[in-house]
Amino acid sequence: MREATSNDPWGPPSSLMSEISDLTYNVVAFSEIMQMIWKRLNDHGKNYRHVYKALVLLDYLVKTGNEKVAQQCKENIFAIHTLRVTSLNVSSLNVNSFLSFSTRIFNIMRKVKTKEFMCERNPKHLKPY
Repeated sequence: MREATSNDPWGPPSSLMSEISDLTYNVVAFSEIMQMIWKRLNDHGKNYRHVYKALVLLDYLVKTGNEKVAQQCKENIFAIHTLRVTSLNVSSLNVNSFLSFSTRIFNIMRKVKTKEFMCERNPKHLKPY
């Protein structure tokens, strides 16, 4: 988890994200993973890469991990939305980095708020007519 959200200048490896995604189906690991993601999302200043990599990982987990990831994001949508306003005001970010942050946040919010996406993730969300 720490390796996937490190402060290194490269993104998290897809093999590592896939492994973490599989771990979200374990109750204990799920709790630890989400706890670390929320912690990383609250970093700021020189650790802006922690925030960005946590967003990359969270976006991946919403798509491929346990459906509880998307549900937890939906329950904490305000915290994700707040990132658009707070952590993006880092003076060390250039325009491209700012757009990358903003795009990731928008994608996560769109996915967890969109009923069609939730239905794709879990057919139980489909309601009979």
